[in-house]
Amino acid sequence: MRPLNSSLASKENAAPGPFDGPQWPYLAPRSTYTAIAILMGTVLILASLANGLVIMASIKYKKLRSPLNYILLNLAVADLLVTFFGSSISFSNNINGFFVLGKLMCEFEGFMVSLTGIVGLWSLAVLAFERYIVICKSMGDFRFQQKHAVIGCAFTWAWSLIWTTPPLFGWCSYVPEGLRTSCGPNWYTGGANNSSYIIALFITCFIMPLGLIIFSYASLLGTLRAAAAQQKESETTQRAEKEVTRMVIAMVVAFLICWLPYATFAIVVTLNKDIVIQPSLASMPSYFSKTATVYNPVIYVFMNKQFRNCLLTMVCCGHNPFGGEHTSESVGTRSRNSTSVSEGSRNKVTPA
Repeated sequence: MRPLNSSLASKENAAPGPFDGPQWPYLAPRSTYTAIAILMGTVLILASLANGLVIMASIKYKKLRSPLNYILLNLAVADLLVTFFGSSISFSNNINGFFVLGKLMCEFEGFMVSLTGIVGLWSLAVLAFERYIVICKSMGDFRFQQKHAVIGCAFTWAWSLIWTTPPLFGWCSYVPEGLRTSCGPNWYTGGANNSSYIIALFITCFIMPLGLIIFSYASLLGTLRAAAAQQKESETTQRAEKEVTRMVIAMVVAFLICWLPYATFAIVVTLNKDIVIQPSLASMPSYFSKTATVYNPVIYVFMNKQFRNCLLTMVCCGHNPFGGEHTSESVGTRSRNSTSVSEGSRNKVTPA
């Protein structure tokens, strides 16, 4: 990380390497590491609980294992792995004030967090595209089946592996970021090798999925509004359109909140070699993106009424305090009826 001034530069030059000893006296006040440790500890607990419940409910209730829900389970698994390999290690390192696990673990953490983070990111894009195909019927009488769901999940892992393995073999590298308590792709030291990788990663793992999400949800909303215009007297259709619109806006905003800071920092520093960024500020996008593991299940799963009812039933030992199966009809099911998408009882469509 480039020093803020010559004084800080001299201190940083005198400091041990990023894996040799405590770094916090030279990069940030001890309170900064404590605050981040509290944040990561909170994320660790909440994300483990939320995503763990989603996975347990999917295993327990067969009706949740419909093809359209596979990608939600894939998202929960990816978020849980990000929590395990990212938030837990960051929590430990910030308690100590430096990366305590050594260079090999830094590379491993950087790779695993990048791998599972991009899987989660692309899962959101695949989720949007699947809903677009089913609701907008862009492929005619195409019926979304189990094999298509498996292909969608497999794609997220294969695509992520393609773009996260190069730093292990010399195209860029995984190094300590910012405060040196977490590791990721080297986006801040410059050089053609690092810059070309960061630009490629920015296009393939941010611009492309974001474009797919915007296209899919814009098309979905257009279809719902067309249906609502044809059925002006239908209160159910109008209500479904408004609810889906709110949910879509929440999804897109959450995606941008999670990934836009990280993508912006990386591409700005890559394109502007002389920019100076404070180490504490440089660490924030990475830690901020890890908080997505908490609100992803809330937005994409808990807002899905079918999932929510099963989760409540499981947590409350078989009793749903807010109603039974009659409440499990989702917004997507209503929108499916209004747009004549007949996917069957096990393929309930919901934007969430």
